[in-house]
Amino acid sequence: MIYSRRQLLLRRLLLCLLPLAMAGCGLRPMYTGGASGVTAQVLQSISVSPIPGRAGYLMQGALNDRLGNAGPQNDTRYRLDVILDDNLEALGVLSNDTVGRERRSLRARYRLVDLAEGTVLLDATAGSDAGIDVVSSEYATIAAEQTALENLTRDVADRIVTRLAIAINRPANESP
Repeated sequence: MIYSRRQLLLRRLLLCLLPLAMAGCGLRPMYTGGASGVTAQVLQSISVSPIPGRAGYLMQGALNDRLGNAGPQNDTRYRLDVILDDNLEALGVLSNDTVGRERRSLRARYRLVDLAEGTVLLDATAGSDAGIDVVSSEYATIAAEQTALENLTRDVADRIVTRLAIAINRPANESP
C-alpha cells in the first residue's frame, strides 16, 4: 500500500497526539507506589478464612502469597471467605470402555467482608478448567490430576486477587 506524503504526515501527527488523548481517558496504574501503594496496603489487610480440603489448603496458600500475607496479621480490615467446588469428570470414553480424557474444574465463590461494619463488599465467583490425558499408568494419571489442581488453584487465586484489586480501585460512586 502506497501512502501519499500528506497521509504519512497525518499518520505521524495522530501518533503524536495519541498519548495526549490517552492521558485524558481516566486510566491510571492499579499498583501505583508498589508495595507501599494503596492497593498493595489494602490487599495486605485482607485475611483469608480457612478453606477445607486439599484444594482449600492450596487455595489459601496461593491467596496469601498473592495478597502479600506472610504471617499473622494485626491490621486485618477485611476477611475473604472462599467456598470451593473441585470437580473431576470423565470426558472421553474409548472403545474398550476406558476413560481417555478427564476435565478438572475448580470454581470458587468468594466474599470480601468489611470487619468493622460486617458488610459484604464483594460477592463473586471465579473458576478455571484443565484437561487431563488418562494414560495406562495410574500413578502418572494421579500425578497429572494433582498438578492440574495446583495449576488451577494458582489461576483461580490470580483471578480472585485481580478482581479484589479492581474493586479496591473502583471509585466510591460506582458499585462493585
